[in-house]
Amino acid sequence: MTAHWTTATDPDEVHDLLLASDRYVADRYGLPVPRRNAHSTRHLVDEGLVHMLRVDGAAAAVFTLTATPAFDVDLAIFPPAVRPAYLRRLAVRPERFADGELYGPACVRRAMEVAAAQGADALRAETNPDLVGVVRLLEAFGFERYGPVRTEGWMRQIYLACDLGRFAR
Repeated sequence: MTAHWTTATDPDEVHDLLLASDRYVADRYGLPVPRRNAHSTRHLVDEGLVHMLRVDGAAAAVFTLTATPAFDVDLAIFPPAVRPAYLRRLAVRPERFADGELYGPACVRRAMEVAAAQGADALRAETNPDLVGVVRLLEAFGFERYGPVRTEGWMRQIYLACDLGRFAR
């Protein structure tokens, strides 16, 4: 098995992976399937912000790393940071869960490394607290929860952040 990271170039491939992952996760946790915006996917891919893990040439997992948040929350809930980065849209192709490989942790680790290499001193994320596996994954990498659980709309949200000082060069 050959695995390598690339910057995604095909928005349709990324969007397909996101939708497949969303359906799998929603089914697993008994939650509604999130609505994804193909235009947003195209924009993020065109900007070079989507990182893709390819395994034997096929898209296995993706995440998006940005300098601005995709969520609307008072950023004062987070510890101060000079240059935070934002982890978004982490997704694993459902068929890859049978591989026995840990693609989710690989994405989080890679996001931390890339963010630190780009000069970020903190990595922030938003997730649904009902996605217990995702929350545990982020916490295992040193993310801590900040602010209250938000309950507006159909999905609950929590906010997490990790100090990237340990990745400093």
